[in-house]
Amino acid sequence: MRWWCSHELHQIVAMKLPLRLITLALGFATGLFSPMVSADALLRCELTYAGSTQVLEATAVRDPYPVPSVDIGGRFWFKAVMVGQAARVDYIKLYAYLDTPKQALLLQEAVYLPPFQTGSAPYSLTGRQHLYADVMERELIYHCSLQGVQP
Repeated sequence: MRWWCSHELHQIVAMKLPLRLITLALGFATGLFSPMVSADALLRCELTYAGSTQVLEATAVRDPYPVPSVDIGGRFWFKAVMVGQAARVDYIKLYAYLDTPKQALLLQEAVYLPPFQTGSAPYSLTGRQHLYADVMERELIYHCSLQGVQP
C-alpha cells in the first residue's frame, strides 16, 4: 500500500483538475444544446407469437425495398417500412405474412399516411392487432407506436 504525502497529492490533484473542468464544461454544454437537436422518428413494434414477444424498431428510410422482413417464431414474417427522412415521415407500411412451404402468404398490409402526431413521446399508431392464419388458427399479435415525428 502506498502512502501519499500532501505535496504529492497536491501535484496529482493539480494535474487532474483541468481535465475534470474540461469534462464538466463539455457535459454542461452538451446538456444545454441537446434539446436543440431533434431525434429521428422511431417506429417501435411489439410482435407476439406463441407467448414470445420480440421488438422491432424502424427508422425512416428513403428506399423501402431493401428493408428486410423479420421471422416471427418460424410461422410468420413481419416487415415495417417507414419512408421519409430523419424526423419527417412520408408514409408507413406494415406487412404481415404467413410462412408456408411454398412461399410467404400476405395476411395484412396496413398503410398509414400523414398527418402523424408530432412530438417526442411515443403514441399508439396501430392499436392492438390480432391476425389469425393457417388451419391451426395461429395467432400473431402486434402493436406499433410512433415517436419523434416533426412536421
